[in-house]
This record gives sequence, structure tokens and C-alpha cells, in this order.
Amino acid sequence: MDIKGKLLEVFDTQNVTNTFRKREFILEYAENPQYPELLKFELIQEKCDLLDSFSAGQEVNVFFNLKGRKWTDPKGEVKYFNSLQAWRLQPAEEAQAAGAPQETSLDAQSEPEWLSDDEGDNEKLPF
Repeated sequence: MDIKGKLLEVFDTQNVTNTFRKREFILEYAENPQYPELLKFELIQEKCDLLDSFSAGQEVNVFFNLKGRKWTDPKGEVKYFNSLQAWRLQPAEEAQAAGAPQETSLDAQSEPEWLSDDEGDNEKLPF
């Protein structure tokens, strides 16, 4: 998944444990500029360094995975959490310069050539 928006805040890297680190940032997503959405993303491990070349106020494209997990608290109550885990950041102007990738698809409605042959020549059948 990817989304384009403006970096509002960039936080410092947090060392959660000796072997795990994460870094969060806030993206303003303004599909409807009157009601912008403020989305919190996280980067983990070596991806934390991706934010070093960006600053607040910059328009970026964020490529991310939607993650969800279940947790049972000490009282035995089950809770569910979602996170937006970014894995690539790109300046918005760079993405526009590259252009959108061309989509290619096969026409699922068209039949194979050997099916439409009305001559009844069994030598053309694939089996």
C-alpha cells in the first residue's frame, strides 16, 4: 500500500529492547483538505534511518504494510491493535517525475485461440 501526504512530525528512534528499535512519524493525509487525517506510521529496525533525509513539512509518498495483532492484558481481556508499518519513503516530487507505473492485465473474458477454432481439427488441441 502507499499514500501521499505531508510529514507533520518526525520522532526520535526508540530502543525498545537491546535488539529492537522503532521510529514513528505523523503524516497529514488530506484527501478532503477540509478534514485532514493525521496518521501515525512506524519504521522498525534498519528502516528507522529512512527518516533521516526528510523533514517536517515535506510532501512524501509512504509505502507501508497494515499490521494487526492480538494481545491479552494481565486481567485476561483480549485487545486488538493495528499499526501502519512503513518500509519505504520517497519525496512526492520524485514519484511524480517517475510517473505512475503502467498497469497490464490479461483479458479474462477472451477465450484461448484453440477454443474458438470451429474447424474441429483435434490436432490443435493442447491435450
